[in-house]
Amino acid sequence: MARKEELKNPIIEQRADPWIYKHTDGYYYFTASVPEYDRIELRRAKTIQGLEDAEPVTAWTKPDEGPMSNLIWAPELHYIDGKWYVYYAAAWTSEIINGLFDHRMFVIENDSPNPLEGEWVEKGQIKTDLDTFSLDATTFEHNGTQYLVWPQKDPEITGNSNLYIAPLKNPWTIEGPQVMISKPEYPWEIKGFWVNEGPAVLKRNGKIFITYSASATDENYCMGILTADENADLLNPESWKKSEEPVFQTNFEERQYGPGHNSFTVSEDGSEDIIVYHARTYTEIVGDPLYDPNRHTRAQVFTWKEDGTPDFGKPVPDQKEIKSPQKVSL
Repeated sequence: MARKEELKNPIIEQRADPWIYKHTDGYYYFTASVPEYDRIELRRAKTIQGLEDAEPVTAWTKPDEGPMSNLIWAPELHYIDGKWYVYYAAAWTSEIINGLFDHRMFVIENDSPNPLEGEWVEKGQIKTDLDTFSLDATTFEHNGTQYLVWPQKDPEITGNSNLYIAPLKNPWTIEGPQVMISKPEYPWEIKGFWVNEGPAVLKRNGKIFITYSASATDENYCMGILTADENADLLNPESWKKSEEPVFQTNFEERQYGPGHNSFTVSEDGSEDIIVYHARTYTEIVGDPLYDPNRHTRAQVFTWKEDGTPDFGKPVPDQKEIKSPQKVSL
């Protein structure tokens, strides 16, 4: 059983935006942004800690040109109606345009029982009401409806990205309507950049929780949470209540800087809930933090408060020596 003391961070070095999913076959599946931003990797293991030594398999590699040819970000692996799907963001150029990268959201599909095998088929771009910067799509099912939650830029709203939700007709097609459920507004959401991104969904205690990350990807990066009643209309923005303060943030005492872009999983026996996230161990970043490769995958057990909301605590100290180099060639 994956008890708290058995999770020794970092779990995997130089893997940002980590996604760990425990499937019914007993395996933990892992994907994340690789420092080169050029491919989608998958790995699996019987334990979370075992993912470190699991052999990575390249599921998909970016083409040399076209809308998916640059900056492959934040893949997520989902199992929907008997097939595997990876949601990811990609851009046609690595250049910044009007203050932003130019990402859109895409999906690939695999019908093999083991997603490290079989063929991945491109299902195309997820089209939204706005043809603007969009990324970090996640999906969840509730009361028979599959939903998509994602960050996107609205040219009429200050900031890089707001959070939206919409029902799906199939895993790669929004059925509509799509509505905004959060935008950067509190001081902790607008440090460096005005950002709401990296949503992840928890369903528990009669509630639906959406965690998300805010501010720039340095030590200011932190997490907030949206909460809705499970019987509420999830497409009504008024159903979602936002935390006024961060729920997970830098732990200066333990040198855990900028924790965020999380996912959720459970212990091997399902008795404990685990938050998976990335963080750095230093603040002295040369150049754009995006191109600093040392956001490492970490994980820790979290608990629940008496009111039924999650208590993530603070990022725990590293228990393993970090051996990765400080730079990576792009």
